[in-house]
Amino acid sequence: MSNLEGQPAEVDLPVDTEAGPCAELLEGRDVPLGRYTVVRRSLPNKSRRTVGAWCFLDHFGPEDVTGGPGMRVPPHPHIGLQTVSWLLSGEVRHRDSLGSDQVIRPGQLNIMTSGRGIAHSENSPTAKPPILHGLQLWVALPSPDRDRAPAFSHISDLPEISDKSVKITVAVGELEGAASPAEVHSELLGADIELGAGAGAGIRVRQDFEHAVVVTGGRARVEGVEVTPGSLLYLGAHRDHLRLEADGEARLFLLGGVPFEEELVMWWNFVGRSHEEIVEARADWMKGSDRFGTVPGGEDPLPAPGLPTTRLMPRPRHRKA
Repeated sequence: MSNLEGQPAEVDLPVDTEAGPCAELLEGRDVPLGRYTVVRRSLPNKSRRTVGAWCFLDHFGPEDVTGGPGMRVPPHPHIGLQTVSWLLSGEVRHRDSLGSDQVIRPGQLNIMTSGRGIAHSENSPTAKPPILHGLQLWVALPSPDRDRAPAFSHISDLPEISDKSVKITVAVGELEGAASPAEVHSELLGADIELGAGAGAGIRVRQDFEHAVVVTGGRARVEGVEVTPGSLLYLGAHRDHLRLEADGEARLFLLGGVPFEEELVMWWNFVGRSHEEIVEARADWMKGSDRFGTVPGGEDPLPAPGLPTTRLMPRPRHRKA
């Protein structure tokens, strides 16, 4: 998925302490995605840049797309990241410059590694289900892997954990002994959790991970804090379990990872380490360089926005006191 903001800006961060246990509720912001879709962006946030290596989180829908085209994101480039696509309802067709052509459905995972450069498009199929609802996430690639060859993987069979009125699908990483086959390049966790009405669950988590939760349906209490769609609850690190509760049915997505200490330059669809790297990637995209290749389908590619007038600066995951 592309960041379609006309003037994408760097994210400035307030003073923060080291990530011990906490409960920091972060409000998302509405961002238009093309002409037809509005997403709720929780990462990067004005008070939090990353959770582990997770550096971008859009929650879209639920949206009735019966009377419109649904998702329409034309070919656009990426560097330095992995895209992770997760649907709760609907279908989205992914096409990329490697020749991949894959429709993703609920319970399946699309994970694309941009490495040095890739381009892709994401569109609702012509014959589509009526409701579109899902998450699009990015993972910052660590320095040893950020210039690797691009790759794409579709995983239709993910491990599940069920206990009474709780169902957990492990999309990325490992949780409660269940491990996803998705290949990632840092220690990460991404898990979809469904809670039945009146359900409660204690989930064991890694103490060296920092964690956050986004609710995608209903409302849930996480460590006693009520969370509803549109916000992200950052939980810090040094926890060995999380307590989840719901009065009615609820659904949420749990993020986790070892704190990502590399300073990042995030601008438009690029995750880099320097101003010069971003400028070079933008120029390569605009001149049609072989670096990004061509996405099949004949759609006009998305032009890059203009660069800001000030120099892009690397930023840490939080500003140290």
